[in-house]
Amino acid sequence: MLDDNLKSQLKTYLTNVKKDIELVASVDDSAKSKEMLDLLTGIVALTDKITLKEVRDDAERKPSFRVNRPGEDINVRFAGLPMGHEFTSLVLALLHVGGHPPKEEARLLEQIVQLEGEYEFETYISLSCHNCPVVVQALNLMAALNPNVKHTMIDGALFQDEVDSRQVMAVPTVYLNGQEFGAGRMTLEEILTKADTKASERQAKELSEKAPYDLLVVGGGPAGASAAIYAARKGIRTGIVADRFGGQVMDTVSIENFISVQETEGPKLVAQLEQHVRQYEVDIMTNQKAVGMVPGSSTEVQLENGATLKSKAVLIATGASWREMNVPGEQEYRGKGVAYCPHCDGPLFKGKRVAVIGGGNSGVEAAIDLAGIVAHVTLIEFDDKLRADAVLQKKLNSLPNVTIVVSALTKEVLGDGNKVVGLNYEDRTNGEMHKVDLEGIFVQIGLLPNTAWAKGVIELSPRGEIVVDERGQTSVPGIFAAGDVTTVPYKQIIIAMGEGAKASLGAFDYLIRSSVQADS
Repeated sequence: MLDDNLKSQLKTYLTNVKKDIELVASVDDSAKSKEMLDLLTGIVALTDKITLKEVRDDAERKPSFRVNRPGEDINVRFAGLPMGHEFTSLVLALLHVGGHPPKEEARLLEQIVQLEGEYEFETYISLSCHNCPVVVQALNLMAALNPNVKHTMIDGALFQDEVDSRQVMAVPTVYLNGQEFGAGRMTLEEILTKADTKASERQAKELSEKAPYDLLVVGGGPAGASAAIYAARKGIRTGIVADRFGGQVMDTVSIENFISVQETEGPKLVAQLEQHVRQYEVDIMTNQKAVGMVPGSSTEVQLENGATLKSKAVLIATGASWREMNVPGEQEYRGKGVAYCPHCDGPLFKGKRVAVIGGGNSGVEAAIDLAGIVAHVTLIEFDDKLRADAVLQKKLNSLPNVTIVVSALTKEVLGDGNKVVGLNYEDRTNGEMHKVDLEGIFVQIGLLPNTAWAKGVIELSPRGEIVVDERGQTSVPGIFAAGDVTTVPYKQIIIAMGEGAKASLGAFDYLIRSSVQADS
């Protein structure tokens, strides 16, 4: 299971294990159990700190294994083989159970330790999902530090019967004490906020008591990170408030047009961005959503949890989110067949019939990727022709299990109360209605600016984008904006970063001129 290079790297990491670890494997006579035992045996051979114990008559999922300390009851379990994106989750579990200190903020670690009650988490993942490890690693850490927390990572492709019975159609999907807890990417802070019912009230009080900022950046994507760095380098009091660091880049698998970096992945780039921002004195407040704004000499930004932040200048970089079809059934079956990330959720639809909505590059790429996994793909495009690059269209047309439908308007998502069973679309050439029987729908029709919370405060374009001038200034003095949320054309990471820097410099210039006018 482990090649020589991987063994060498893992052996180096395992030198950080301070406490003895016992791997307790629940196995049967299946080929997958043998593969898992091969993996665990390979790990045990790398250090005398880890031992292996086989159990064949317990009630746990097979194959699965628990990472424990002898004589203790630590509940970090992997159901399946944590390879691919999840191999890092396994390494971190070994380190944290083995006594290596986590790198998370002290306040979050303290919050984990203080959690009261019983928390049994189960996370369904796919090994190709780049968002799943974030959730798995957060819950594993909670289980390693608090005996009241149990966590099991479950490979959905391996435990397909379970996935079907629980109607899991998106990853990661988390269950808490048998009930669905959440789906999609969640940070440790987001999980703690949701699990710890008193956390939101405490956070709101702490945030409202913060001193006013010189520049408050709303949004943590490329534009927001760039703006914060430029502001902090000017020596002014800078804060970032965002629902998550990285924004849409976290959902981007491959990035090949970020100049000077030939190829990278979204989560990796976001980690580098956050690391760069943290080198400066920037107050980073994540897991917070802006819901309102009151302009003034000290603009107030209102948060969803009731807190209010104040700043002399505000820079909006809230980016954009997936555009939805806005048809009956879409919200009802979101995560139950309606999906937005084919790379993450595609493996859950192996051997099934799916549709892709959208004929641009993202839609055609999704159809190509899915065609190698599912039984059949129906691509539905509103226009009378596909808009994707010619090379992508050529590849798509070569696939035998893809049907292309153009001049089609999706009208309704159909379901049986638990999951998607089909969709209805209208033929725009003659108005006829058609039904497609399927089990999954992947929506790939672009992005919408996240500006609903600023509506009525600053000028927006007909498309909902924030109108800005050449300095990033909005229609309200002291409020700036940058990135995909604005009217600036070409929504690209590198452009967002440049616009963030420009708007930050514009805000700094505004602060200087405002202070001079106030003094005079």
